[in-house]
Parts: sequence; structure tokens; C-alpha cells
Amino acid sequence: MTQQAARPASRRPRRPQMVMEVMAVEDLSPTFKRITFGGEDFDLFQDSEAVDKYVKLLLPRDPALEPPFDLEELRKTMPKDELPVRRTYTVHSVDHEAKTLKMDFVIHGADGLAGPWAENAQIGDLLQFSGPGGKYQPDPEADWHLLAGDEAAIPAIAAALEAMPDDAVGHALIEVADAADEWQLRAPEGIEITWLHRGGAFSPETTIIEQAVKDLVWRQGRVQAFVHGERETMKALRAYLHDERGIDRADLSLSAYWAYGREEDTFQAEKQLPIGQIYPEAQ
Repeated sequence: MTQQAARPASRRPRRPQMVMEVMAVEDLSPTFKRITFGGEDFDLFQDSEAVDKYVKLLLPRDPALEPPFDLEELRKTMPKDELPVRRTYTVHSVDHEAKTLKMDFVIHGADGLAGPWAENAQIGDLLQFSGPGGKYQPDPEADWHLLAGDEAAIPAIAAALEAMPDDAVGHALIEVADAADEWQLRAPEGIEITWLHRGGAFSPETTIIEQAVKDLVWRQGRVQAFVHGERETMKALRAYLHDERGIDRADLSLSAYWAYGREEDTFQAEKQLPIGQIYPEAQ
């Protein structure tokens, strides 16, 4: 939701920076790794009940730059195109007794920074990040639940399913390239999980999740929806779920995790522009 033009923009409080080390690495599928982090800075992690909690990674472009580092100080001496970059990742789970947290990374070749870092991560490697943010919690009073997303949303969907009460009912629609990308998910028996195979890499022509949501047999009662993924797909699903189906904004967690053809820096910058807004400004 955007603020009125006459209202001054508020500055969000700065979230704490922390550096944690890799404690374990697990292959979830050919395209996903789950990495466990821990260390002294775990005590700086301000956990919340949100199941879509996320952190902002700070990834150096130069491997010689190792955490911890002060981004503000680096800005004084380093060219902008050489500074560490921010990347947003969902926290799968937090273990306060063990003082560890887990994050899931998609592996898609040599492109980008986060994927290659995760693919080569070794025990003892350090990662710097801030956070967490996040708002969504499954409502046990909802009559049914709808969860939908592409690969980028799987970690949050997985966490949401695990947090639901045993008697929860509904549907989880998850789009991936093919069957090799499916996860073993823990969910209440009443949640029907459907894996959607688009047959290759995501593109506006190959994605099928929008139509799958529209084809879903609609249940009676109040639905709580968690729908996250590619930006233009989310715009189309906002029009369907909010405008056509009439889901109240309070029951609809819907946002873009990424945008086709955009690097994350451009994607994040466009959030302030009409192209990057899921809900029209008038709403």
C-alpha cells in the first residue's frame, strides 16, 4: 500500500546487522539447498511469529571482502558498482534452543550472487544480513486456506504449512520447472498440495499458476490467502482474488518476490514506481 503524496515518507527503523556462520548444508532438490546458520550473533536475531519472515543478505561482489563489514563506511570509499548487494531471503525456521536458523536457497547456475554463494557454501563460511521482516501468520479461525507461488515462495509456503493447525483445510498450488524440483512438505491432512510443472524455466509464456488458481474449485466460507511470486503474475492474481473473488485485504497476503527480466536491485527500486506496485495507488 502506498502513502498519500501529501504525507511525508516515514523512515523504517534500521534492523540489526548480524554475521552468522554456516553450520550445515542440505540438498533439498537439484535446485534448492537448505543452509543452517549459527554463531554468537544469533542473539541479535529478533524473531517473530510471522511465518514469512525474511532477512536482507549483504553479499560482496569481491570474494576478498569478508564479513563483517560496514556498508556505510564502504560507501565512502568504494564505487557504487563494487559495493555489496542486498538480496532478500525467507527464513525457513528458527531453533532457539540450538541457536540456529535455516534458510533455503534456489540454485540456478552461475548467474547472480546468492545462488552461487549457496552452491559453494562450506561449514564455517560467514554470511552478513539484517532482519527479520514479515507479517503473515495462518489464522486458525479461517474456514480454509489458499497458498500459491513459484519457486521463490516455496520456503515461506513450507513454513506456513508447518505452522497451520492440524484441522486446517485448503489448497497449496506450487509452480516449479518439473518433478525434480518438488519438495517433501509437512502439512495438515486437509491441505491439498498440487505441484504444477511448467516444463522449463519461468517465462510469461510458460507460467501456469495464474490459471491454476483461477481453475480452483472455490470453497465456501472465509479464505485466508498467501500468494507470492513473480510480479506480473501477482498483479493478475490480485485482480482475480481481491477484485473478482472479493477477498478482504486483511485476509490476503499477496506480494511480488521478484520480477521477470529484472535484477533484484532494479526490482526493489521499481517498488516505488507504478510498475512495481501490486495494488493500484487509488486502493
